[in-house]
Amino acid sequence: MKSLRLLKRTLNKFNESSKSNIFLRNHSAWTQDGIIKTPYEDIKEIPNITLYDYVWQNLDKWPERTASICSVTGRGYTYEQAFKLSNAFAANLRKKLKIRDGDSIAVMLPNVPDFPLVAMGILEAGGIITTINPIYTAHEVQRQLLMSEAKVVITLPNIVGVIKEAFDIAKINLPIIAVKVNGETTPNGTIAFNELSEDVHVDKSCLKEVRRTVNDLCFLPYSSGTTGLPKGVELTNKNIISNCEQMNEPDIKCHSETTATHQDAVLAILPFFHIYSASVIMFHKMAQGIKLVTMPKLQPDEFMQALEKFKINVLFCAPPLIFLMASHPLASKEVYRYLEMVINGAAPISSSDADRFMDKVQRKIRFGQGYGLTETSPVVCMAPKDCEDYSVVGPALPSTQLKIVDSELKPLGPNQLGELLIRGPQVMKGYKDNPEANDATFADDWFRSGDVASSDAKGYIKIVDRIKELIKVKGFQVPPAELEAVLREHPSIKDAAVIGVPHPTKGETPKAFVVIDREAKVDVKEICDYVNKRVAPYKQVNDVVFLDSIPKTASGKILRKDLKA
Repeated sequence: MKSLRLLKRTLNKFNESSKSNIFLRNHSAWTQDGIIKTPYEDIKEIPNITLYDYVWQNLDKWPERTASICSVTGRGYTYEQAFKLSNAFAANLRKKLKIRDGDSIAVMLPNVPDFPLVAMGILEAGGIITTINPIYTAHEVQRQLLMSEAKVVITLPNIVGVIKEAFDIAKINLPIIAVKVNGETTPNGTIAFNELSEDVHVDKSCLKEVRRTVNDLCFLPYSSGTTGLPKGVELTNKNIISNCEQMNEPDIKCHSETTATHQDAVLAILPFFHIYSASVIMFHKMAQGIKLVTMPKLQPDEFMQALEKFKINVLFCAPPLIFLMASHPLASKEVYRYLEMVINGAAPISSSDADRFMDKVQRKIRFGQGYGLTETSPVVCMAPKDCEDYSVVGPALPSTQLKIVDSELKPLGPNQLGELLIRGPQVMKGYKDNPEANDATFADDWFRSGDVASSDAKGYIKIVDRIKELIKVKGFQVPPAELEAVLREHPSIKDAAVIGVPHPTKGETPKAFVVIDREAKVDVKEICDYVNKRVAPYKQVNDVVFLDSIPKTASGKILRKDLKA
């Protein structure tokens, strides 16, 4: 009897294993070894050109179309103007500032219409763009200038003081180019951008000396540093061009063709210094002849007005913008009447948050989520046009493979939680001068995302949270994003964040930080009761702190390390 029971258990295990293997073999999204395939055809050929040439390759189709325009001042450039001015700027970078192939140039600018001109000029001069958040302190700036080995800094006149202070700390002295946006005077010791870009006499023959290939670096952003110090992410021309081509897949593309009678308008409110906006909005949309409406900083009323004034039909968001558009007093179907596509990225949002926004729109538009990282140029997944499940980020892009693995990097199957691994032409070359980080990040030829995810049978990915941000309660894993979504459903809570804090018996326990409406009268007990009725006992919250705002990166990710500090 004992041996029969043992045989039965063995057969049952075998049958379950066989069923799983048969499923993986027979289902088109999964291979037998647990690789999740894209449903799309691979890119036939990645253009063998630089990002500079890629962006301008169809310039003759839309020279008179608006390339970039400021939502506040109305100042802007046509595509032809942008090309000519960036061309002269590139020549002067080489002639007057002695920039050579592979030199890094730091750009510390908000979203102004000149940003694309600056970026394209750097690329044409053979340089590498490295971007710096314009609200950084001198200590943060000097660290990045040293790490990136920048040769020039480009900024606004009112930021020059911070740059010079950074020079003093780092004991360096670099040329500073000032971009004047409101007729300011040129600060002492700087060069005016317009003098370099409007120089009609500059000898452009020096640009023939530039020798950059598709495999050379072109962009060096620094990862957001939500869990540690930022790292320089080395992105090649091929990485970003591949991602642009991947985003052109008809089933997922977020733009319409620019024609004699139509030009999409994209509101560039997400910062260009971040890869999401730099690649998805600036480089990709310029290559499609689309109008970039730039907004230097988020001012809620002006943001809402710009949607109407500039007839914005394509909008790329991060969660804070979705929350704003769902709760702003001006939110209405009238304000949103031009919107056709709204894509959330940078961090996941819950279906309930998406529903609240869609309730304001009051009509069917394309709303979906995408997923990516600085290290993947950035897009990995995108919800297709017909996807109405707001909780997923869609399947893998063309030429992209994924895996969900356990802590020992062994492949998992459908609907199992694990770390997401990525392989594709958009994956970075590596972290600059950081072999230890590279060794920890790459497993064979797979990039380890550090994100907890699951995939359904069709290969549709759902992002749960960052591995390092999961809260471990008595051995159970609690994703902060899940509790944050519950908290935001409370009628008095405008925003929320959750972290894990040490606990004497549980190991860790969730702690909530909330921003409430000014008029609201709510206490800690009410909030805890609200959450705890909706979650399992091990996920319950018993500690709440009230804040004026939740600390976040420019791309909308919660800075949990600041909350823990």
